[in-house]
Amino acid sequence: MSRNTKKYSKKAGLPPGTLVHIGEKKTGDICVNLIEYNEAFFNEIKIDNIQQYIPSSDESIISWLNIDGVHNIETIEKLGELFNLHPLTLEDIVNTGQMPKMEEYDNYTFIVLKMLYYNDSSKSVEVEQISICLGNNFVLTFQEEKERDAFKYVKERLRLSKGRLRKMGPDYLVYSIIDSVVDSYFLILEKIGEKIELLEEQVLDEPSEQVLHQIHVLKREMIFLRKSIWPLRDVISTIEKGGSDFIHDSIHIYFRDVYDHTIRIIETIETYRDILSGILDIYLSSISNKINAVMKVLTIIATIFMPLTFLAGIYGMNFEYMPELKWRWGYPLILGIMLFIGITMVIYFKKKDWL
Repeated sequence: MSRNTKKYSKKAGLPPGTLVHIGEKKTGDICVNLIEYNEAFFNEIKIDNIQQYIPSSDESIISWLNIDGVHNIETIEKLGELFNLHPLTLEDIVNTGQMPKMEEYDNYTFIVLKMLYYNDSSKSVEVEQISICLGNNFVLTFQEEKERDAFKYVKERLRLSKGRLRKMGPDYLVYSIIDSVVDSYFLILEKIGEKIELLEEQVLDEPSEQVLHQIHVLKREMIFLRKSIWPLRDVISTIEKGGSDFIHDSIHIYFRDVYDHTIRIIETIETYRDILSGILDIYLSSISNKINAVMKVLTIIATIFMPLTFLAGIYGMNFEYMPELKWRWGYPLILGIMLFIGITMVIYFKKKDWL
């Protein structure tokens, strides 16, 4: 979704916990998908009416509810009742302008992070808020978009029973989701890296206003990426150090790996910001050099014509008694002197390497 469509003024003056959707205006139903699984069991269904959903009483079965779309307040409230979610959690879910964070409650851990997509048509980065609630035997995930499946690969691993996902608990599922989101950042940075390389070539070959515009767009995107990803480092660090009662010690080592990936991503973002600042300096230097070259040529031309203008001004005065005024060869002589002065100055400038 667009990063500029959030209007926080809609919540001004309302009490805490009031559910108001803040984000891109959407219509239509929310899509709710349920995956129930353990090592020997797997079931995936689409829930058409959340009012009829009853959580499984079998504690060996992990329930993963993925909600696509957070604009339907009634559905979000019903899910809050079913899983005893705090009103402030529900408020943060429908307010899609949250920064990455983690909050601990009595019966679940609440995590917010950002999913980033690269739009090939607009050549820009788009963002979607992902909200996660982790309980003893359930995981709730909330996405803004129905058209994009941020957890496609995680679902595929569950369906095919690949790896240890089906053998582990809900905390490992949350790790897999966060790891998938963080890995997608590398794809975004690869795209941006290609654009930066192209910009470097354009700045050196032919700096233009369009290049300057692209530099400023990329600088804004890097600021936005840093703002979206930097807080995630603290979230992962808190989890890795045992900040959640719902994530077992055996899973902390996996979050340590995600933390390392997050650090690499942040370092790459900082590197790209420095490179863009350097490209901007090169652009400004190139433009300045071009202006200086033009001014140099114009100054030389003005300098050459200065004595010629002086001679033309003297002999352009309309006095009756002027020296050389009646000479037969006066006019060709003055033109010859002017030509000689001009050629002499050009030769002098070339010897000085001013031309």
